[in-house]
Amino acid sequence: MAAAARAGFRRLFSVSAFAAPPPPAARPAADPCNNLFVSGLNKRTTSEGLKEAFSKFGQVIEARVITDRISGYSRGFGFVKYATVQEAGEAIEGMDGKFLDGWVIFAEYAKQREATQPSQQGAPAYD
Repeated sequence: MAAAARAGFRRLFSVSAFAAPPPPAARPAADPCNNLFVSGLNKRTTSEGLKEAFSKFGQVIEARVITDRISGYSRGFGFVKYATVQEAGEAIEGMDGKFLDGWVIFAEYAKQREATQPSQQGAPAYD
């Protein structure tokens, strides 16, 4: 009885008693496009600063830092839109893993937003 209790106690606190979690699934890469997703931005980074940093790789059509509605600070990511896909590719090569405003940023092709259907839940029924 004591041996069985010890084995159960050992299994309870042993690392091998639990299965290791599965490795995270790799996110599929987005198709090349002229719109980039930039993450890892400093809270003080502005849309103007983002545009200035990325403009050395080509003609930036739009640069937008997504901000918090209440504080107005960056939420840590943004989007940069280039005139051509080639310029966007050069920007990824030049800026991915580099420092901007003291933080390491990551640049990748933006994924297209999936169209969402308006929800029918909670909609008033008019007969």
